[in-house]
Amino acid sequence: MIAILIFFCVHWFFSLFFHTFFLHRYASHQMYTTSKGWERVFYFATWFFQGSSYLVPRAYGVMHRMHHEYSDTEHDPHSPHFFKDVWSMMVRTRQIYNDILNRKNVPDAKFTDEPLPEWDAMDRVGDHILTRLAFALSYIGFYVAFAPSFWWYLLLPIHFLMGPVQGAVVNWCGHKYGYSNFNNGDHSRNSSPWGIILLGELFQNNHHKFKDSPNFAKKWFELDPTYPVMKVMNWVGIIKLKSARVKRATFKAAA
Repeated sequence: MIAILIFFCVHWFFSLFFHTFFLHRYASHQMYTTSKGWERVFYFATWFFQGSSYLVPRAYGVMHRMHHEYSDTEHDPHSPHFFKDVWSMMVRTRQIYNDILNRKNVPDAKFTDEPLPEWDAMDRVGDHILTRLAFALSYIGFYVAFAPSFWWYLLLPIHFLMGPVQGAVVNWCGHKYGYSNFNNGDHSRNSSPWGIILLGELFQNNHHKFKDSPNFAKKWFELDPTYPVMKVMNWVGIIKLKSARVKRATFKAAA
């Protein structure tokens, strides 16, 4: 049982970390810069920890920029206010994502004017059905080896769809439940302590107000666990956060 819990938590939090740190804060918003070498390290880690549910950074970045531009309108790729349940929202989001990924949906230039990380060789492997199946089989094998009873196998669908599940939780709950610090003209909300458990991703109201700020927490009682990690990476030179002048102005405005 302990092995299963550890495996689930490691998969959940490492997948979530690279989702928020690389896909969200870098691919979508360019909150920091880094060398091409480190970008490839983060790219690979995103694929490895998302596994069978790997989201290609280019497609994710474009779709997320669309989400900010059209937040909670009929053009939003995943506003919960236009779907009867979270499953239908996930299906529609996947359709839009696939169209962007396969270049069937040519996005407006404003969604691609900032750099988007691309690594075609990695994506050909990571996005391949055989690679996804190999990850899924490895998850099943781990449960066969360590699950104490059949009931633990109910966690497997979360492993299979880890990235989309995390995205659905954030977009559904972050635009329906919680409190607002700012009037953004949409339905974005903050949740605490869930905002902490989701590594800052559920401080949606704060993020939609200051979409380029690397710190999603704005009030004294809010904590974005990803931001201190980014500060350490900035301090040791792995990444370079946006200028201190910009950050100070952002935090002052949020106070």
